[in-house]
Amino acid sequence: MKQRTLGPFTVSAIGLGAMPLSMNNDKRYPTPDEAEATVHAALDAGVTYIDTADIYAPSWDTMGHNEKIVGAAVRSWSGDASGVVLGTKGGITRADGEAWGRDASRGYVRAAVEKSLTDLGVDTIDLYQYHRPDRSMVYADTIESFRVLLDEGLVTAVGISNANVEEIEIALEVLGEGGLASVQNEFSPRHPGSYDELVFCGRHGIAFLPWSPLGGTGGGARDVGSRFGVFADIARDHDVSPQRAVLAWELSLGDHVIPIPGARRIASIEDSAQAADLDLSADELARASAALGIELQD
Repeated sequence: MKQRTLGPFTVSAIGLGAMPLSMNNDKRYPTPDEAEATVHAALDAGVTYIDTADIYAPSWDTMGHNEKIVGAAVRSWSGDASGVVLGTKGGITRADGEAWGRDASRGYVRAAVEKSLTDLGVDTIDLYQYHRPDRSMVYADTIESFRVLLDEGLVTAVGISNANVEEIEIALEVLGEGGLASVQNEFSPRHPGSYDELVFCGRHGIAFLPWSPLGGTGGGARDVGSRFGVFADIARDHDVSPQRAVLAWELSLGDHVIPIPGARRIASIEDSAQAADLDLSADELARASAALGIELQD
């Protein structure tokens, strides 16, 4: 597996988005053994970054469900897990009756980190990410709370998610150049709107982690080839799946891009992992980007 830089870490070019093991649009979840086998398959394929979040759970009263699956699966893997990097997220709330909200107050974030440490079964969280902006708070104040987590050694690196360029700039100002490890935004053929953020991250040495890089768990990933014919054409030329062609295109957009495709089946993550070895030509990259209305920037 080719490697890329994620803050202080070196990780696989393709990560695993673990959310579908605990939350997906179909509301169909693998058994604990099947979930463990999927994580193990990712690790066997060379994946060394796994992304989760405290809210990834079948219901409001099972928050931490996905973190527990990921942590246990990494511990039970027969290989050397010393190089596996775990990223989780906090700042979204779920309450009785599936009442969703945001809370980025210092007290809530600290409590969320402490619970994630327990659920993951680790002493320090490798990458802790601000999940979605709490619009009731000043963004810089929230990032300052995350900086305190860094200073206290509860987390090794800090990232932000669902952020625009202005918010990335604020995070850089608070954390200092090099202090922001990653930005995780939705980015896929279905949702290419975060391209400006992708480019900005590349210019500042920040890893960009596309979530739902194939179009999501509601059928977008399954239908990406039929919805976006350019990827079906590229896939046919390389004798690979359209999904693998999409991930290879995203990887080609910059050495700082680390897609995190979700998977709940072994076959899915095994196919995705092989995208790291699929090199697209400059013409293929340009054709795919043009089909999505993206004007490539350096």
